[in-house]
Amino acid sequence: MNILILGSGGREHTFAHQISQSSHCQKLFVAPGNAGTAKIATNVSLKITDFEAIKELVIKEQIDMMVVGPEDPLVEGIVDFFSRDEQLKQVAVIGPSKRGALLEGSKQRAKEFMGLYNIPTAAYESFKAESLAAGKEFLTTLKPPYVLKADGLAAGKGVLILNSLEEAQTELENMLTQNKFGNAGNTVVIEEFLDGIELSVFVLTDGKNYKILPTAKDYKRIGEGDVGLNTGGMGAISPVPFADESFMKKVEERIVKPTIGGLEAEKIDYKGFVFIGLIKVGEEPYVIEYNVRMGDPETEVVLPRIETDLVEVFQKTASGRLDEVELQVKKESAATLVLVSGGYPEDYEKGKEISGLENVENSIVFHAGTKEEQGKTLTNGGRVLAITSFGNDFREAIKKSYQNAEKLHFDKMYFRKDIGFDL
Repeated sequence: MNILILGSGGREHTFAHQISQSSHCQKLFVAPGNAGTAKIATNVSLKITDFEAIKELVIKEQIDMMVVGPEDPLVEGIVDFFSRDEQLKQVAVIGPSKRGALLEGSKQRAKEFMGLYNIPTAAYESFKAESLAAGKEFLTTLKPPYVLKADGLAAGKGVLILNSLEEAQTELENMLTQNKFGNAGNTVVIEEFLDGIELSVFVLTDGKNYKILPTAKDYKRIGEGDVGLNTGGMGAISPVPFADESFMKKVEERIVKPTIGGLEAEKIDYKGFVFIGLIKVGEEPYVIEYNVRMGDPETEVVLPRIETDLVEVFQKTASGRLDEVELQVKKESAATLVLVSGGYPEDYEKGKEISGLENVENSIVFHAGTKEEQGKTLTNGGRVLAITSFGNDFREAIKKSYQNAEKLHFDKMYFRKDIGFDL
């Protein structure tokens, strides 16, 4: 099969790494890809929301399967675009339709969906600019900290958690009237703060059958001890030690089954990933959010633990036969450490030369924001590299990643030294 992966980050390099090992993969393309994917696939420079350019590539290279990495093309309807087009509808696409992608594209829709199918989540209300006064009033009924979420896509940065009522009311105004998050903040969801420990549960579904993938936990804040600004993720571990059998049984019965049941009941075309952001409050699971694709950097610890041929799994997903798959998962733990550009997640410089990649041992380096230029690997984003290692537990795994991080260098390189600190 000729396979195309859409995207350019660590998640897409991980997909490429796994797919390139499949006997079913003949030619592999990544659009636009990065310096890491270039070593195992053919990179194609195009915009991931330019559906006509993608169509051209798919026809030219006789693509049989397309795996959509990021959320933007899904929310904009790439699956519908393929299914409506005579020349494209035979291509197996891994990702939900536009209706399915609304679970990530709209926080309000996700909350309504959870309410409809009795899925446990925090109490909430949503507000627009014209109901700003009501929003400020609603905040006074809640206990701090206050959680404000931009309804639309804001590249993982549209959530504010604030301790002061005054600050929360000011930020609500900034979001609704000052375009703080652009159009993503035209509607703001305010919800009660749940106090607990977070984890991610990934489900692959064909719209009816599902497989629960290994659990993972990522670390979003830039600073050690989980302080400072939110990032795309500074590291991750899998499996999550506190997600034991009895807890996961609750997750499956109360959250996974009603979620997939809801998709089926609403006849939503959904052949892809449901990423369920959870919080464990006491012993009970609650949903914080849905995403409609794999997380990053969680992908870098989840996929390498799956031993089953990923292309076979995707073929069964696309043809509605996921119930025929038996997932084999490595017993070992995995941990990934993300190396970022100085200044990230705010202003940072690109084009810094990366050295030491050839010295890494017993770990996999996944490229995120990198590019190849005149035989050199250069930084090309905020999150630059993710180092994934295996061990008998996450401590042993993350130790290997830290040892290899010391062998790598680029100007102003930064990483957190406390991944897994709260476990």
